[in-house]
Amino acid sequence: MARSNDEVAALFQEYADLISITGGDAYRARVYEKAARSIGGHHAEVSTLDTKGLQAIPNVGKSIAEKIIEYFQGGSVSAVEELRAKIPAGVRRLTAIPTLGPKKACVLYEELGISSVEELADAIHEERLRDLKGFGPKTEENILHGIELLQSSGDRVLLDVAMDLAEDVVAALSGARGCRRCAYAGSLRRVRETIGDIDVLAAATKSGPLMRAFTELPYVSEVIAHGEKKTSVRTTKGLAVDLRVVPPDSWGAALQYFTGSKAHNIRTRELALHRKLKLSEYGLFDTESGDKIVSGTEEEVYARLGLPWIPPVLREDRGEIEAGLHDELPDLVQESDLRGDLHTHTDLTDGLAPLEEMVAAAAERGYAYYAITDHGPNLYMQRMTDERMLAQREQVRELDGAYGRHGRREKQDRRGGMRLLHGVELNIDPDGEVDWPEEFLDGFDLCVASVHSHFNQSREALTRRLVRACENPYVDIIGHPTTRILGKRPGLDADFDAVFAACERTGTVLEINAHPDRLDLGDEDILRAKRHGVKFAVDSDAHSTLHLADMRYGVGTAQRGWLTKDDVINTWTLTRLKRFLRKGR
Repeated sequence: MARSNDEVAALFQEYADLISITGGDAYRARVYEKAARSIGGHHAEVSTLDTKGLQAIPNVGKSIAEKIIEYFQGGSVSAVEELRAKIPAGVRRLTAIPTLGPKKACVLYEELGISSVEELADAIHEERLRDLKGFGPKTEENILHGIELLQSSGDRVLLDVAMDLAEDVVAALSGARGCRRCAYAGSLRRVRETIGDIDVLAAATKSGPLMRAFTELPYVSEVIAHGEKKTSVRTTKGLAVDLRVVPPDSWGAALQYFTGSKAHNIRTRELALHRKLKLSEYGLFDTESGDKIVSGTEEEVYARLGLPWIPPVLREDRGEIEAGLHDELPDLVQESDLRGDLHTHTDLTDGLAPLEEMVAAAAERGYAYYAITDHGPNLYMQRMTDERMLAQREQVRELDGAYGRHGRREKQDRRGGMRLLHGVELNIDPDGEVDWPEEFLDGFDLCVASVHSHFNQSREALTRRLVRACENPYVDIIGHPTTRILGKRPGLDADFDAVFAACERTGTVLEINAHPDRLDLGDEDILRAKRHGVKFAVDSDAHSTLHLADMRYGVGTAQRGWLTKDDVINTWTLTRLKRFLRKGR
């Protein structure tokens, strides 16, 4: 289930938005934004901490700590409730529209009385926003696109939220009386970037005990439907979960069927028909005799159709059937193949943990190498200077090799520990330039470059901007290339085929940012970039020790893009990686 930290982080982010909407102090809003980030990334459950323990979290002072205690004691925070009461819920809903911030939402409400997404769409179509300062045709276009994003996301949640809940349900049901097997299926098993509802499959000879255990889970708020084969519930987090129970000897066919996708299943049923077979969730049957041929495992089902087992991440009818028939399925990259993480942050800039904590946590993951890439000076709010970056470099050199694979600092044979790379995340300016001159950049082991602002340039300007960054010999990786934030901000409107071609020509790597909010590049862009011959890096972009574990979602996205470990540079040995990074400098 979602951590209590996430609840509090969401509450304080809402509070920051409410302060902005009601014209409150901008500095105060920023304080709560920072607190939300720190709480969300803190390693310990905040619900277990007292006031002193809460104040030990960065950016959490006495007043914020008291609000957290108030929330867990009474289920609400009076200060938040007071601000909620001042404005209609519809105005708060406006802030959920990608590209529309709290200040603009406030203007729309005060000047035009707009208090719902529907009213805003109508006002744009009637061109009533154009008389407002800061609302021109381009702004209207962006807001409409944001409304489309909001409506298309519907009740869908991010991958990590769904995964936390699904794994909790599966763990609980696996221990229930009579359960032979249990797993999640559907789009979650295929590692789609957002999830509508969660499909859980169980095998048992009697379904009653399992269905009863399912409806009695502590986070079930409503039983939508209760049956012998299928029960549907809604959880306290608003997510719907469906449980299907099948006989043990139907497990393989049911898992294949309920994993999907629909398009993939149509293709497998067509293959079955060509072989005079019928495939359903109950098994693979002979059409003439009606006899069940196989159904116990997915491997048996696929083998009888003349196919190898197809990994769930590939089951989207994007060529996996043809590749399977010709024995050309890729040997997909695995999380265990990753030797390091090449994009992470510390509290020197906008991270939440100091350098040594991040290094120790990375070493616990068994990495052979690890890069620290705090922001350059062109993101002014980070207050980076040459001196601060060089001082960090000395710290990195001191810790290089000092941590063994269990996160413990080694007293001897330091070079046997995890090796450190001192890097930087550069900002790609509107003209494609990056922080620092070449002579300073030459001192870094690794340079990631990312777009952090001016997202609404023309398509031509954005394309030139990214291509120019690729052509900089010191830029090794383009970070979160499209800049999208799922459900909140669309990707850049650039000619990415031209960008991919530039990456191939210059040897610039594209990042697959593993943060569940981003998963950028997405799978379809990965497939296109791979056809151009581009190499990739799967990175956590961790801003806390907890974020290092997000790599699983980046790897899942890489797999959906058909990547092998040779496509991903942080599966390579350190020697090979360093040789690649120095190329062209």
